[in-house]
Amino acid sequence: MKRILVIHGPNLDLLGKREPKIYGRVTLAGVNKLLKKLAKTHKVSVEIFQSNHEGEIVSKIGGAKKGSVSAIVINPAAYTHTSVAIRDAIAAVRIPTVEVHLSNIYSREAFRHQSLVAPVASGQISGFGEKSYELGFLAALGLL
Repeated sequence: MKRILVIHGPNLDLLGKREPKIYGRVTLAGVNKLLKKLAKTHKVSVEIFQSNHEGEIVSKIGGAKKGSVSAIVINPAAYTHTSVAIRDAIAAVRIPTVEVHLSNIYSREAFRHQSLVAPVASGQISGFGEKSYELGFLAALGLL
């Protein structure tokens, strides 16, 4: 069975409480419920992981050996703009990866306009709230 690894980066555990004008009212539990439903509908398994710690995210990506994980959907959150380590881990495992963001990172502060992850990802989806995860998941399926 195909398996998609979904990684939620820092502060996404605060969804629903944190800056709802930017991120909406959806909770991480709500996003995860949507992802599990999509996985069931499309007959793939999904593993969901959230961490506020860069090294844990790097280790999770590194542990996703090609073959055991078919694709990765990642919201690196703030690490999008700062983590060479996450970028390098994605490049190293060579697993199709879709970067997602709830907000449109290009309509926000200038420092958010550059993604270190985008050049090594298969694609990026941003600005559609929780729908970004759905679109990213479907894009990952299309890469399988």
